[in-house]
Amino acid sequence: MLVAMRPSKPKSKPAPLVKRFLDYVFLECGLSGETVTAYQHDLREFWNSLVDADVEASEITIEEVQRHLMHLHERGLKLSSIVRHFNSIKVFLRFLNNERILRRDITTIMESPRRWQTIPHTIRYDQVESLLQAPDPRDEFYLRDRALLELMYATGMRVSEIVSLTMDNINLKLAYLRCMGKGRKERIIPIGRHAIDAIEQYDEGLRPRLLGEKHTTAIFLSRTGRPLDRTNIWRLVRKYAAIAGIEYNISPHTLRHCFATHLLHGGADLRVVQELLGHADVVTTQIYTHVNETQLQRVHEKCHPRP
Repeated sequence: MLVAMRPSKPKSKPAPLVKRFLDYVFLECGLSGETVTAYQHDLREFWNSLVDADVEASEITIEEVQRHLMHLHERGLKLSSIVRHFNSIKVFLRFLNNERILRRDITTIMESPRRWQTIPHTIRYDQVESLLQAPDPRDEFYLRDRALLELMYATGMRVSEIVSLTMDNINLKLAYLRCMGKGRKERIIPIGRHAIDAIEQYDEGLRPRLLGEKHTTAIFLSRTGRPLDRTNIWRLVRKYAAIAGIEYNISPHTLRHCFATHLLHGGADLRVVQELLGHADVVTTQIYTHVNETQLQRVHEKCHPRP
């Protein structure tokens, strides 16, 4: 006996509504290409879940969103990834409401997973110092790698921001740089003397040789004279972490976490750190306000009347 099989619905191409949304946030809202790509990935998965459940765009409910997020959790996605999916869906649903495809804005009663409870992984200051000292002066790329590590820790820049940084963005004499962050928002970040010295030595001693006859304003170049990409930088950080004897699975973002955490432990104002990191909301910066046992003990001994 033959059983009629229901044909599966195609999932390879993004839905027209999703494409309209992506065009909107890129062309009209001015979001970066990386952000739009992240939206595209997250919304493709969400849209496929709607297709599987035979749910039209005008019929999306909070239950559908919750079901999808639970599926992501069951797949083993980290909380940070689930939050990113949630935020992508939330912006998309607002778009649908503005386009009058959804009758009401259900995002107003949607609660996000509490991402602030996830404490970012950092390493101690002495471990950061070991990492910065890990490049070998005898290595042919010593000047570049030292400058790269020093700048990442000195500024707390995202790896995507480091990749797009050009010589025109940095002023070594005035000790600051202009950084283009998420949403194409520009911010000014001061640079410490260690990073300035390292960049000057790299710019004078190695970068011209790597550049050769090529024409690029990117600061950090590969062996072939092309700009380093995210993968290159990730591998370099992992390489020097291993040399420094750091057993944790650190990444370029770990140095951003260390930058923020060490500033706050040193007494920096939360709002200042927010500006330096380029966070749109201070709530995001508050994840760095956790304290370690050493700091707790020091404050207790200093402030309690009977330490």
